[in-house]
Amino acid sequence: MGRGIAHAAALGGYQTILEDLLPNALRKAETEIRSNLDKSVELNKVTAADADAAFKRLEYAGSVEEAARQADLVIEAVPEEMESKIEIFTLLDKICRPTTILASNTSSLSVTEIASVTYRAKRCIGMHFFNNPVHKMKLLEVVRALETDEDTLNTAVEVGRRMGKEVVVIKESPGFITSRINAMIGNEAFYMLQEGIASPADIDKALKLGLNHPMGPFELVDLVGLDTRLNILEYLHKSLGEKYRPAPLLVQYVKAGRLGRKSGRSVYEYPETQTKM
Repeated sequence: MGRGIAHAAALGGYQTILEDLLPNALRKAETEIRSNLDKSVELNKVTAADADAAFKRLEYAGSVEEAARQADLVIEAVPEEMESKIEIFTLLDKICRPTTILASNTSSLSVTEIASVTYRAKRCIGMHFFNNPVHKMKLLEVVRALETDEDTLNTAVEVGRRMGKEVVVIKESPGFITSRINAMIGNEAFYMLQEGIASPADIDKALKLGLNHPMGPFELVDLVGLDTRLNILEYLHKSLGEKYRPAPLLVQYVKAGRLGRKSGRSVYEYPETQTKM
């Protein structure tokens, strides 16, 4: 997700630093961004000059300190776990300048709670991007936390628009708009599979052809990650009640390491990325 956000930011004209603790991840990100920019040129989505200029705006850092010290805006894209979000926001609050805006790419968690560990709650906000991949997905959910001020909100909206996104502004609520609805659809799909109502392929086909969804629920969750979807559902269940209780079959798949494309298997098999169990 982080590399996709960096791609969109650089293409939007921003000097962008991408950070990951793993050097291999940074090298892979650089290669993938270059490849995606080249594909965009081939498809006449951007000019070669704009693609090259965007690529030159990208820098790569091996530490949070190096990446964030002088940044005007930091967007974190760590795993969808409250503990991880709080840990990175605590660190960023110490590293960054007082005027720096801290944004979370959380897809469901409370930005107010994440911001509460900082001394800059007014300058904290949610910026939920969509990964299919990020540079192709048009939507950005901007989530206003309890103490987010107008300047921070306006800056996040403007950044999103420069990145080529259609922005919706949301008052903080568990799951926001898309994750709250998608979690229900995906969870019900697992209940239907558990009950033997139809195969995964037929459930996907029914929603694509019958409801005009671009992807079926199993195809989508394989991109998101079953572990991420389970984390979202557990948070929604805790926050909003029983109707969000995760399907037992989904819980079993996560325990078995069937996490989607990243592990090579879920209800579908992806031999090219399959890891040994």
